[in-house]
Amino acid sequence: MKSTMYDICTIGHITLDKVVTAQSVKYMPGGTSFYFSKALRQFDVRYMLVTALAEKEAHVVAGLREENIEVFSQNSPYTVYFENIYSANQDHREQNVLHKAAPFTVSQMPAIEAKYFHLGPLLSDDITVDLIKMLAAKGKVSLDIQGYLRYVKDQKVLYKDWEDKKEALPYIDILKANEFEMEVVAGTSDVIEGAKYLADLGVKEVIITLGSKGSLIYKDNHFYQIPAYKPTDVVDATGCGDTYMAGYLSQRVQGAGVQEAGEFGAAMATLKIQSSGPFSGNAGDVHEVLQYGECDREVIAQAILL
Repeated sequence: MKSTMYDICTIGHITLDKVVTAQSVKYMPGGTSFYFSKALRQFDVRYMLVTALAEKEAHVVAGLREENIEVFSQNSPYTVYFENIYSANQDHREQNVLHKAAPFTVSQMPAIEAKYFHLGPLLSDDITVDLIKMLAAKGKVSLDIQGYLRYVKDQKVLYKDWEDKKEALPYIDILKANEFEMEVVAGTSDVIEGAKYLADLGVKEVIITLGSKGSLIYKDNHFYQIPAYKPTDVVDATGCGDTYMAGYLSQRVQGAGVQEAGEFGAAMATLKIQSSGPFSGNAGDVHEVLQYGECDREVIAQAILL
């Protein structure tokens, strides 16, 4: 393993996704770590992915390496296997987990140095709290909280509050949650109160994504209102949150402020939703959206006031 200092190191499982809609059944790789990694492949960021999957899915990692993405892959008896069954209007999703992968622990973590460690757990036991603490001693820790709120019962994905949140959150520098996840962990649907609750537990930057209404970032007792840019077409929302975070962290690690990084992430997410599969653009494409894209800065303000 190189002794390189990486800008960003993502830790999380790549999934096998079976997507069932009224029109088709598709099989594809997925997960936070996959969408985040692919989003940064044309960016000037020193990047490393730490993942785990079964040997028979090694071709997925080989494909990432062919795109010059550095990957440390540990062996697992199984690859995480998600089955997503969508209703006709795509608003409702039934989710099943057919296989789980080996968790990430302190003893299995390679000796990687990074400015930011971005954690993308898919299920509540994916990444141990001890590992969070170890990483926090090495660099800043960013967390997509989604997986810590999920548990599997009879193959069904269900949601509940994160039991270890009070122990773990003081070690988290940046936390991303959507409205639903914030309500599960904070016990309120009020975005202002939810963000403050998470900050009171020790999180330095709280990012609440609000879909087409934009996003809100809370840092140092200040709220930053991040608008959503209007897409030309809504094709595939899968991985939009991961793409947003890839954009956000790519800018923060280069010294950008919260507002600038948030708008960059939002523009990236807009480009992602316009096509199927992971984000495939570059920084120039994102700057074009920032310069010419349509956004309503009043929408996020109204969402907060309501």
